[in-house]
Amino acid sequence: MANVSLVTGFLLLGFSDKPELQTFHGVLFLLMYLAALMSNLLITTLITIDLKLQTPMYFFLKNLSLLDVSFVSVPVPNFIIDSLLHDNSISILGCAFQILLMTSFSAGETFVLTAMSYDRYVAICHPLHYEAIMNGRACTLMAGASWALGGLFGAVYTAGTFSMPFCGSSVIPEFFCDIPSLLRILCSQTPIAVYVSTATGMCVGMSCCICIVISYVYIFCTVLRIPTSQGQSKAFSTCLPHLLVFSIFMLTACIVYLKPPSSTPSALYRLLSVIYTILPPVFNPVIYSFRNSDMKWALMRLLQRLCSLDSYFLSLVVNPDFCKNHGGEPGNVAQWQKRCLVHWRH
Repeated sequence: MANVSLVTGFLLLGFSDKPELQTFHGVLFLLMYLAALMSNLLITTLITIDLKLQTPMYFFLKNLSLLDVSFVSVPVPNFIIDSLLHDNSISILGCAFQILLMTSFSAGETFVLTAMSYDRYVAICHPLHYEAIMNGRACTLMAGASWALGGLFGAVYTAGTFSMPFCGSSVIPEFFCDIPSLLRILCSQTPIAVYVSTATGMCVGMSCCICIVISYVYIFCTVLRIPTSQGQSKAFSTCLPHLLVFSIFMLTACIVYLKPPSSTPSALYRLLSVIYTILPPVFNPVIYSFRNSDMKWALMRLLQRLCSLDSYFLSLVVNPDFCKNHGGEPGNVAQWQKRCLVHWRH
């Protein structure tokens, strides 16, 4: 170890070393990030304020959207800033914090997707007991456990990865700190802690996959026994989007994290990294929500409320007689606004 230089920081290689292409990539990722941010926050807002969406399915969907926003907000803004400033360096502490958050949110998303499969299983296979099983307390416990277990897994995984020093090349051939590249430059040849954390991650992922597969075996068996094609179509329409999202998420994650470490990853691996980190938060709202009639009606109700609220406030400000007729006093704008908000909520 006397002649080995320890790594004190990393250099994220990204997609290109040319400033012009770096700027282009930064703008492209900025557009994708804004699309993911706005769509997921819109879903969260709709589910929060619309009383008709206060069901377990949409409750878990809101948690999934929050996890998507949190997950994509870890590597992408940092890459956008680095691309626009042409500075791809990151400290060891920053890299560790990035891996901690990404593994926590990705594990939490896996647990939430598992909870969503159980929710669909109960709704289709045991519809008469659905409200008793999937009550508010059970949903809150499942969602809270998903966030807590995700954070615990992220802490264990990060501690195992950064339990030993790094030496050799400080270049990470990705646009974010990924664990396969870090394992390649560990000084120790037998990182026991890394093996333990990796085995734990594989066990967690396989357990979630097995639970989801078993749930969908029962779901498909039940759906195929539905006598009407309309009922089958409705059941499949609520289950297939979830299965599609989970399959894409797990497949790309397994390819990214289980591939052999390489100093020069191919363009395919970098594309898979983009698919794993950015595309799920961008396309999940489209797959889950914007093709869903309930979400469309909720969006229309929100727009109608905003339009009616604007017109009501305008009447308060412009026409004092209108305010008098509704119990307001001229000049008391705060009282008018309070009455307006009460009327709008009803």
